[in-house]
Amino acid sequence: MTDTITEEEDPLSIERWAAAEEGMELLQEAEFDAAVDELTKVISSDPENEYAHFFLGHAYFEKQELQKALKCYVLALELKPEYFGAMVGAGHTLRMMGEHARAMRMAKQVLRKRPDDPEGLYLLGLVHFQRGEWGEARGFLERFLKTGPEVEVALEVEGMLSQLREHFQA
Repeated sequence: MTDTITEEEDPLSIERWAAAEEGMELLQEAEFDAAVDELTKVISSDPENEYAHFFLGHAYFEKQELQKALKCYVLALELKPEYFGAMVGAGHTLRMMGEHARAMRMAKQVLRKRPDDPEGLYLLGLVHFQRGEWGEARGFLERFLKTGPEVEVALEVEGMLSQLREHFQA
């Protein structure tokens, strides 16, 4: 779960992104406890920093502290309602919590604005797969593969699609 900032962002957003970068780097190094500490400090000095809330949510997600992760993603969305990364993060967290209907709503919200968003397609495909909705899962996962994902994720999705093909042939 990654996110980026574009040049079109306002100066305050760029400043907030920069403030969260150290925590982001700690996440990339799988230093989740250190990332929590760093991002908590950022939020203490700027509670409106949506990026710090988002990356703190990711740190908690990686630590399997799903309630805390969801709270962080929701806070990021309250601060920036069109924050697609936070929508996807919340969706995956809800999926892991077994809240499939809510996870699907998050994914569909992303796909309404960005119909070919790889992370939205992946999330929706996983939710349908977990619910045993094979036809729907297959469609979203195949669309996801067309976006050119990283090899590791593509192999995981190919494995799921292989299971689905076996199901359809049975």
